[in-house]
Order: sequence, then structure tokens, then C-alpha cells
Amino acid sequence: MQLTGHITPDNLMSLEAYTKFRKAHKADIMAHRKLRSVLLGEHINLQFESETTIRYQIQEMLRIEKVFEEEGIVQEIEAYAPLVPEGSNWKATMMIEYPDINERKRELARLIGVEDRLFVEVEGQARVYAIADEDLDRENDEKTSAVHFVRFELTPAMCAAVKAGGHVKLGCDHTNYPAHVSIGAETLASLAGDLK
Repeated sequence: MQLTGHITPDNLMSLEAYTKFRKAHKADIMAHRKLRSVLLGEHINLQFESETTIRYQIQEMLRIEKVFEEEGIVQEIEAYAPLVPEGSNWKATMMIEYPDINERKRELARLIGVEDRLFVEVEGQARVYAIADEDLDRENDEKTSAVHFVRFELTPAMCAAVKAGGHVKLGCDHTNYPAHVSIGAETLASLAGDLK
């Protein structure tokens, strides 16, 4: 999977080429995904996206839906490419995970607005809150969604601190879900690679 910094129909693999690539590299992609996943408390999982994870997602959707016409390919790119970090930010898929359906229903009602209370704190810098669901609103008056898309916009000083090895904390200060965790060194090294 060739990283180009910009996903286009011309630099995606054909379905045949992707099928061969997938057999040989699926474990590598899953390891990359796992490395970029951060569990916040017991029930929120943030999957920090990268060009690799988004290329894989697009290629998977094209494979599953057997899309080979340019119009369909462009639609998949338009749906997922906005999740690729742009050099000054981290983008993540936020999943609220409760295995029990009744508990999930109850907690999603208690967690309205949780996506707006996520933050990253770079050592020596002010806390930055997530910008959530820029494509569409994913909650209503009764509950929040189990999946949100969030962006953490970092200042140049934050980017420099992360690249210099500064400590980073991921947290949430929602009344019903107070939590924070230090991002591990290996994960942080991968995330630092997203920054210019």
C-alpha cells in the first residue's frame, strides 16, 4: 500500500491487486490499527486514523461492495478521506463500547455530549478539546451515538513538543465519564509521525 499524502482513484489498487495485497498484509494493517488505538476508561476506544488506516478502509469497502467504477470509488474516497490527519491534527474514530445492549442504551443517554468533552494535553501546553462530528450531528435529545469522528487541532508548539518526545494525556471531563490516560510511547511515536 503506497502512501502518497493524497488518496485518489488513480493511486488506489485495483480489486485484483488489493486482494493479493490483503492476503499478504492484513496482519500488518491490523497491528498498525491496534498500535493507534487508545482505551480511555473502560468504555471509550479511540482509533487514531492515518493514511494507512483510511486507505485500508476505502479498499475494504470497494472490495466488499465490489465497486470498480470511478463514480463509486470517488464516493468512498469522499466519505473516508476527510479522516486522514493533515499535519497539524489527529483524527480519530471514537467508539463507545458497552457489550450489554440495555447498559449501552442507558449509558448512551447519560453520555450526551461526551464527544465534545474529549481532550488531549501535551506536556507544557494548554488542553485542546475535540472538534466532533464535522460531517453530521450524531446525537439527539435522548442519546448520543456509539460512534463519533473527532479531530484534535494542535498548535505548532504542541506539534514540536510531541515530536521532541513530550508526554501526552488523552482525557474526558464529561460529568458521567471522567477519565484520562497517558498515551503510550509506541502509540505516541506513531501519532507523532502524523505531525509536520
